[in-house]
Amino acid sequence: ENYLMTLRIEKQDAAGKVCSSTWGERTHRLKSAPNIWPSVLDAPSSGICLGVQMQDWLPCASSPISREECEEKGCCYAPGDLHVPCYYGNTVTAHCTPDGHFLVAVSRDVTLPSLILDSVHLVSGRGSGCAPVTRNDAFVLYNFPLSACGTAFQRAGDQGIYTNELMAHHDIQNWDMGSITRDSTFRLRISCRYSAEGFLPVGVQIFTLPPPPLITQYGPLSLELRIATDKHYSEYYANRDYPVIKFLKDPVFLEVRILQRTDPNLVLVLHECWATPSTNPLQQPQWPILVNKCPYRGDNYQTQFVLTGTASRLQFPSHYKRFIINTFTFVDSDDQQALNGHVYFHCSAAACIPSAMESCMVDCNGIRGNSFFLYSADIVFFSFPQLKKMH
Repeated sequence: ENYLMTLRIEKQDAAGKVCSSTWGERTHRLKSAPNIWPSVLDAPSSGICLGVQMQDWLPCASSPISREECEEKGCCYAPGDLHVPCYYGNTVTAHCTPDGHFLVAVSRDVTLPSLILDSVHLVSGRGSGCAPVTRNDAFVLYNFPLSACGTAFQRAGDQGIYTNELMAHHDIQNWDMGSITRDSTFRLRISCRYSAEGFLPVGVQIFTLPPPPLITQYGPLSLELRIATDKHYSEYYANRDYPVIKFLKDPVFLEVRILQRTDPNLVLVLHECWATPSTNPLQQPQWPILVNKCPYRGDNYQTQFVLTGTASRLQFPSHYKRFIINTFTFVDSDDQQALNGHVYFHCSAAACIPSAMESCMVDCNGIRGNSFFLYSADIVFFSFPQLKKMH
């Protein structure tokens, strides 16, 4: 919360003529940072400087120059380099020059993905005088008069404020059903303040667009597959209760739910559920339970969904999927004998966000739902502890 201000102290004679002036630095602790227009820029961090390859160094000032003078311009200093000792860092650097010019250097890496520097341009500036004066693989540099290239002016007390904007075009791909872009959004507004009387630069301020909101949320999408002890789903088997023993054709009350999410708009969607005789979800044999979000129609005891509406008294009913299957045993394909051992259940699931294009609802009696937006980066595969079957 400390701000460094460079002060110029002038002494005038009786006629008002400046007869002497001095420069000094003073550090203040201020309550409101937005009112400060620093005429001395902050020295760039080491990461901003080290992120620029030597072949891409763009001179920020001519040599010779000291470290202090270079860093006051917000630039990087390389004391051992005789050709480019002061260069622009891997960011946006703007100067308001005493001769009334905007000087703006933009790095390609100020956005992710990187800017296409050829697409950067002044919003209102036209003509050769508004084009970049220098460009390399990593930077584009503008240097144009305050009175040109669409610069807006307003007076604030004894100061004049000059403002201009830079932006980048998007490379847009079109299709008959929509359009997309993979380019970053970039818009930059730069304001220079000058003393209205002496036309000396008072400060520079840079405004950038805030980052767009995330379209995905990173982190684990935790789901749980468990078995209820009754058809009301009032209690569930604990880890110590497994393997659960069931007679053939007995109902098994399965439930899948999203854990640790409080967004009421999320809808759990089950893609596939199946059973195997081991913990390996890819092992053969397998028996399908849900296929393409719906009960497998080839089973003479079809899986039954249980509604999880408001009557279920769940805080987030859309975070749950409940269904009932009938106990079965695997049969050896050669001798047609029932296999001994456990039955394991597996499911693939995703969380869906409803939109105008996707309701996230599945109609297994008619046309099934369309594809949907995944809340997680990947479909989540998970398995359930063993279920003991009995003949």
